[in-house]
Amino acid sequence: MANGDWAYLCAFQDRCTKHVVGWQVRADMPEALVTSALHRALLAQRPAPGLIVHSDRGGQYVGNAYKALLREAGAQLYHSRRGECYDNAQAESLWSRLKTEELEARDWPVFADLADAQASVADYFDYYNHERRHSSIAYQKPYQFHQQHLNNITQFSPA
Repeated sequence: MANGDWAYLCAFQDRCTKHVVGWQVRADMPEALVTSALHRALLAQRPAPGLIVHSDRGGQYVGNAYKALLREAGAQLYHSRRGECYDNAQAESLWSRLKTEELEARDWPVFADLADAQASVADYFDYYNHERRHSSIAYQKPYQFHQQHLNNITQFSPA
């Protein structure tokens, strides 16, 4: 940011549909960064029990509040294996896209302040979910693919 401070981002993405379902940007990196992003994700996309939530081994992802939120949602926590960078490939791909498509297009300093960082990330994820096509989902947009996936699940669910 212009004042020399960093902005920190946590985002949760549906592995199947590539839809970014929850995110949070803060000026610090406490457990509240990830619990807030996870809470948004769980509100946006009510998961069925048994949801697997993947993360790296960062300290924010092992805190009591984070684990409690996962338990309340009936979700299972899965961490990357130690030293296995490929376990987190989807998240790294998302960060790479954000950096090359949004951050590198901006002048230094990248953000004027925290509000600018939050607005920029919000705009990017709106674009990412609703306009950006992905080869891994047959060149569809994540939101469109997500809606089709939900329709298919509803259509084939037992009555």
